[in-house]
Amino acid sequence: MRVSLEQICTQFTLNREVVRETFRWEPSELVPVCANLFCSSGRTADAQALLEARDLIRHETGVFSNFRGNLIMPLSCMLSLKEQPEETFRRAQDNYRLLKEEFRGSIYLALTAFLLTDRENVEDKVREGRAIYRRMKEEHRFLTSSEDSVFAVMLAYSGKGEDALVQDMEACYDLLKQTFHDSDCMQTVSHVLAMDAETPEKKTMRLISLYEALRQAGLKYGRHYEVATLAALSMMHPDTGRLVEDMRDVDQYLSTQRGYGVLGYSRKSRLMHAAMLVSDESMEEKGMQEATLTSTLSMVIAQQMAVCAALAASSAAAASSSSH
Repeated sequence: MRVSLEQICTQFTLNREVVRETFRWEPSELVPVCANLFCSSGRTADAQALLEARDLIRHETGVFSNFRGNLIMPLSCMLSLKEQPEETFRRAQDNYRLLKEEFRGSIYLALTAFLLTDRENVEDKVREGRAIYRRMKEEHRFLTSSEDSVFAVMLAYSGKGEDALVQDMEACYDLLKQTFHDSDCMQTVSHVLAMDAETPEKKTMRLISLYEALRQAGLKYGRHYEVATLAALSMMHPDTGRLVEDMRDVDQYLSTQRGYGVLGYSRKSRLMHAAMLVSDESMEEKGMQEATLTSTLSMVIAQQMAVCAALAASSAAAASSSSH
């Protein structure tokens, strides 16, 4: 394993332990993706800052607020990274009120509100996002749900027109379904790939080639919600051979770490976590000064899709346990 990637893995292990110890009663599915939020920022999790961020959210919101519940851990992590957390959270609440004029309230809308605290022209982009979401709903009435509001608003920042985005997403969706058969998850993947300026044929083939190369290397990557993270990774680095080697190295490292044993995270989840860490290094190599808007947005999409997937997994686990 290269030194730079090994450093990210070591930092991830440290961050995961801090997050796990600080939020002992929160869903375990969210811990790795929250730890990775610090890795992607080149920072180390600070327990005191996390607790202060959590207490700020609790103080400023009601018991049933969508900023609480399963979202409180990832939001606390993101908020702890801000220089002015109080001001950032105030903007998030303002954004949420603005978003609720166009979308139904949900934890995903609260997540979107927080993502928009670092962006400009929020009011205009929310309206554009609503138009994009409406087109998504027209194309896939039963597949489009509240979590797609995240992608609709972020896609408004891509610089593409509404018609071009919808055509791109539909073309990617149709191509992806020939290999992956989970319609709901492939709709999300098509949103991720729509950020890329290349043709639908080229970018879907690049993703499928990476997926097949991993399988040939003995790394059986998941075919459902995990694919969105792999799609973002495929957009960040063109060398499939190197990505496979990096993911194999990281997967091997994670297999030796606490929580990834027989009773820990599944092999598919572990590989998704490996994809997140390799994505961090890919963005680090580009350097923030050289990173294109597409690369930056794809990194945000990768992180937030992982958060959304973990939220869905934790909700499913809670529902399963309550039914027994």
